[in-house]
Amino acid sequence: MREEATVALEADQILNRELEDPVFGTDAASRALRRRKRERSNAAGERRTASGVFATLFGGLFWGFSGTCADFLFENYAVDTLWLACMRQLVSGGIFLVVILLTQRDKLFALLRNKRDMGILAVFAASGVLLNQLGYLMTIRLTNAGTATVLQCLQLIIIMVYACLTTHRAPRKRELAGVVLALVGTYLLATGGNPSNLAIPFEGLVVGLLAAVGAACMSIIPACLLREYGASVVTGMGMLLSGIVTSAFIQPWAHMPALDGMGWGAFIVLAAVGSCLAYSLYMQGVKEIGSMRASLIGTIEPVSAAVTSALVLGTVFTGTDIVGFAAIIVMVFLTV
Repeated sequence: MREEATVALEADQILNRELEDPVFGTDAASRALRRRKRERSNAAGERRTASGVFATLFGGLFWGFSGTCADFLFENYAVDTLWLACMRQLVSGGIFLVVILLTQRDKLFALLRNKRDMGILAVFAASGVLLNQLGYLMTIRLTNAGTATVLQCLQLIIIMVYACLTTHRAPRKRELAGVVLALVGTYLLATGGNPSNLAIPFEGLVVGLLAAVGAACMSIIPACLLREYGASVVTGMGMLLSGIVTSAFIQPWAHMPALDGMGWGAFIVLAAVGSCLAYSLYMQGVKEIGSMRASLIGTIEPVSAAVTSALVLGTVFTGTDIVGFAAIIVMVFLTV
């Protein structure tokens, strides 16, 4: 026992000195050192994975609640979809900018000075943030929050195909099972269980698919930027850039809707919780656990949207809807 303790102590001393030479000997102290390095590395990886899973999970929950807030505004106020999408991005981007200037100013300035990364950010803002948010809100208007979020889950297929092509591998069994469950849930919501009869407008289905494309772009395009600048900087600047560009065409200040205290409260929750917090958490999850796994876990969103819609708006879901939502829940547990 005393000899083992001495060996462990020697290994700790070597590890703490952070030897520059990566090649270690075969003596007992070196073997113990390598073992401790592996254990520490595995523990750090497990912590990152757990952090990414929880960040993505709560991001999806907040996303679902934001859909309910948007549905509430559409049903009770004369809110234009384009106005809401533009204002959501401007307010969310503004909040992000204040936080970034207070906490991550150096990373922001580094991003602004890099022309290549700013180009990637512009593509992310247009094909990811704008397409996803506008398509999602339009789908809510044409259908409901629960259906819109489930249609958005079709991003899984796009992301899985991209991941397999770029890594030159076949889909993993869990990925395939997750995609199948997502498709089952989408099919049940879109058809009501009857393939000859769409339960939602055709326009809603098309726009929902565009939202799915945007969601996939949000997970894929900024991956290299997330590693360099962090989730808050990338997400916040993408939202702000998208909001500034779209406001030049939409001019939201020229046709403000008549909102009372309840309406403005729903909008603030939509912008602060459903955009700032939700997108930041989700993008952190993409950074920690990858786009495929994050997109799978993020499909908890329709469950959150369904529950909050039923509680707040009184939305009624059929038996086939419940089965579709259950498929999403099973997929989340399968992925985690």
